[in-house]
Amino acid sequence: MKKIITAILIWESRLILARYKPFIIAVTGSVGKTSTKDAIYTALKNQSKYLRKSEKSMNSEIGLPLTIIGAPNAWHSWSGWIKNILKGFDLIIFKTSYPDCLVLELGADHPGDIRNVAKWLKPNIAVITKVSKTPVHVEFFSSPEQVFEEKASLAMSVRTGGAVVLYADDEKVMSIAKMIKKNNVKVFSFGLNENADIRGLGSKIDYDENKQPTSFSFEIVSDGKNHPVTIKKVIGDTYIYPILSSIAVAKAKNLNLDISIKALSEYDPPKGRMNVLEGINGSTIIDDTYNSSPDAVISALNTLKNLQCSGKKIVVLGDMMELGKHSTDEHKNVGREVAGFANLLVTVGSRSYTTASEAILAGLPKENIISFDRSLEVVEYLIPKVGSGDIVLVKGSQSIRMERIVVSLLKEPQKADRLLVRQEKEWLEKK
Repeated sequence: MKKIITAILIWESRLILARYKPFIIAVTGSVGKTSTKDAIYTALKNQSKYLRKSEKSMNSEIGLPLTIIGAPNAWHSWSGWIKNILKGFDLIIFKTSYPDCLVLELGADHPGDIRNVAKWLKPNIAVITKVSKTPVHVEFFSSPEQVFEEKASLAMSVRTGGAVVLYADDEKVMSIAKMIKKNNVKVFSFGLNENADIRGLGSKIDYDENKQPTSFSFEIVSDGKNHPVTIKKVIGDTYIYPILSSIAVAKAKNLNLDISIKALSEYDPPKGRMNVLEGINGSTIIDDTYNSSPDAVISALNTLKNLQCSGKKIVVLGDMMELGKHSTDEHKNVGREVAGFANLLVTVGSRSYTTASEAILAGLPKENIISFDRSLEVVEYLIPKVGSGDIVLVKGSQSIRMERIVVSLLKEPQKADRLLVRQEKEWLEKK
């Protein structure tokens, strides 16, 4: 039945796009898709009549048409799905107000997920973020190369006269520019690379009077001009790239870059992605619980490693899922990385026992490591360990539900529904 509903929604979406002809910006990659999509929306919203973005991380074969229709996920409600389908028919039959621009996020769980959508979506601008050497979902592909080709297929689908925005800090991603066969497709790049069209420079973490991290700052360099930017409530260089990509999109659309850069001061980072939260007992939580992949974990660990901290650096890591044959090696890599600076390592899940074992081999004292099978088992142990000045990084794949740990560590847990990912009723009721 799900396949039938998905097919109907996709059919409706194609008709809706044909009727209203919105400008389409599509984002894919292995790291930072949602952050990038949200940053693009922020950078463009003051220069668009009616802009819509994918909500949260609705990037699947059913999430994408729901965004095009402007309907919510109905979960297990049959009446909800019927309403969504009827809304699609209304848009097709009765012409009404519709966004002039859509900012869409595309994910790839299996071969063909992006390629099949790209054939009918035909974006005006395609944005390719970092594509990891060992990307999440790789277990469903024959190789990381096949994942890369799947992501790159989005760029191949851009309409004549459109643009492709590429992650400049990886030669392989930049090689996509040479793969584009259509004429009159412009290429823009973003990154820390000095040759990038939109370049980031001089990032630093900002601290409050209690020496707790609060935000980070850097400069955007475009056409020889330097523009300072401060992003609140999150930290980490991973956020430089979404901001840079959003300005690259603004440039591709010939928008006023000063207006777009100013708008980014209002950027509201997605939940569960390096968010800085107030924790119990005067601690700080870095909530990175939305999902996990090797590159994202290493980036988060590097951020924590370089932070000023008056207390302990506590790392709570859940399994990285869908890595297939690469799983053991990648969990070992994380163990070696965390051993260099953590005061306490807590792992969650069967795969992360490998992380714990490797951390011991790399020099982290055994007594500073503890492992659990499930996230809820961590709470009773961890709460007494967290004190004033401590910084606690919490990260893991979606299915490990690491946000449950963050709830218990919040200074104001009653605000969890506003601060954390997966606080909807449907998620909270899952075992």
